[in-house]
Amino acid sequence: MSKPLALVVALSTVFSLQAAAATQLTVYTALEAEQLTRYKQAFERANPDIQIRWVRDSTGIITAKLLAEKDRPQADAVWGLAASSLAILDQQGMLEPYAPKDLGAISSNYRDAANPPAWVGMDVWAATLCFNTVEAQKQGLSKPLSWQDLTRPEYKGKIVMPNPASSGTGFLDVSAWLQTFGEPQGWAYMDALHQNIGQYVHSGSKPCKLAAAGEFPIGISFEYPAVQLKRQGAPLDIVLPKEGLGWEIEATALIKGSPKAEAARRLADFSASPAAMELYKENFAVLAAPGIAKPQTELPADYEQRLINNDFAWASSNRERILAEWRKRYDGKSEKAAQP
Repeated sequence: MSKPLALVVALSTVFSLQAAAATQLTVYTALEAEQLTRYKQAFERANPDIQIRWVRDSTGIITAKLLAEKDRPQADAVWGLAASSLAILDQQGMLEPYAPKDLGAISSNYRDAANPPAWVGMDVWAATLCFNTVEAQKQGLSKPLSWQDLTRPEYKGKIVMPNPASSGTGFLDVSAWLQTFGEPQGWAYMDALHQNIGQYVHSGSKPCKLAAAGEFPIGISFEYPAVQLKRQGAPLDIVLPKEGLGWEIEATALIKGSPKAEAARRLADFSASPAAMELYKENFAVLAAPGIAKPQTELPADYEQRLINNDFAWASSNRERILAEWRKRYDGKSEKAAQP
């Protein structure tokens, strides 16, 4: 065997042994699929002895999966799931409280109040309307400026929104309407909105993608896909309804009983670190650690001030009741779940 070839073989063997020796960390997430590669690469560069194995789906589905696995947990950690979902897991005794190294840099309103916290925030996402200006002009539609505007007869069948049972974005919408308008008025509002809904879909970003493609002129979504699609040239106006925006915290937590607890703690450390915040700021205008986010020209400077006063404890404790009522009233327009 030649020396160069022998060197290649030796190096390959070393790398194979290193890969085999690396701790495989199973991480459940509802992050957008296009974010996973960068987050994984950054973490593994900082922690070369740990490899992430993602299990990804929409918020409601990941939450249901974690709850179903309560007695035999399959996840080691959660990186990127709604805080209201993590609050439910915490109530079930499924989370391992942990204070990451940079916890002091995290705003108190973007983390669990307990010490040590059960979950720690990463960034904020909020309700946004994606309005296709080209399709609207073709169809003679005016631009909505408020949630109430969406009940106008001109929008009948022209709005798509996320299903709150499967999408964290859908649930933050419903929860926010009930909190903003009051429960009786909130359900009355959704009754009227339902007349104009073409379909409820199982993803928070899909309504914006459908609006960008012109399949529906209006998509109820959140700001991340709206900003990304607009930057790619989609004919979208980003509308922030004037009554205020429902919002959620994307957060990280450790699953109690993981045999890989040390590696999971290092993931939590990374998620709260300045290095991770630099990743998050590419996607979101509001971060759990203040002073790092950069203004996004597609969003107004007072974006954070437009967030409603969200009662996460109420939203979490009433989630099942709200979803049962929502299904009873509106599930007939939901897209069919994908078959396994």
